[in-house]
Amino acid sequence: MKKKYFLTGLLFFTSISFFAQVEDNASLLKIILSKYYKNEKVIAKGRLQLLSFYCKKAPNNEEVLELIKKNSIVKQNAAEVKKQIDHTIDEDWSKEFDVVFNNQNQYLKSKINNCLPLEEFQKISTRSGENNPHLLIVTKSIYFDSNKYALVKIAFYRNIEHNSGSYILFQKIEGLWVIKEYLNEWST
Repeated sequence: MKKKYFLTGLLFFTSISFFAQVEDNASLLKIILSKYYKNEKVIAKGRLQLLSFYCKKAPNNEEVLELIKKNSIVKQNAAEVKKQIDHTIDEDWSKEFDVVFNNQNQYLKSKINNCLPLEEFQKISTRSGENNPHLLIVTKSIYFDSNKYALVKIAFYRNIEHNSGSYILFQKIEGLWVIKEYLNEWST
């Protein structure tokens, strides 16, 4: 009987943790989308939308190790951050999109195409013959320091060599996520 209650309790706390992480991911995603889609036009038939969103959560890799050396907040939480480097994730942003756009943020939604896989983005940009389309790629969020901070890498990919990106360090202040700092900004 105790085992049954233990397993039920474990399942309950695991599901609460999962939903809390989806909510946090959705909050971070909303901030990112609001910032980078601010100047995009509302989608209209026949209009080329220049910014597309990549469906998958990109994995975190060894680039995070460079941040540990350069940023004191990340350095203080190095062990926790390193544990979240994972090359094998197979997750997408669909749950977070559902949270962000469930009966809210409809104006922002009107600026965002359906998310695209890389191959589809390449077809669209080749078909348009333009060099301006770019794909916003967002990594899986890294949470640390008791969920007080989050680290997310964003990158803008184009079929030509003008790519850019950075890590965004978020801080949770009074229950709300805010951008604290941009780290390792780069452009080609």
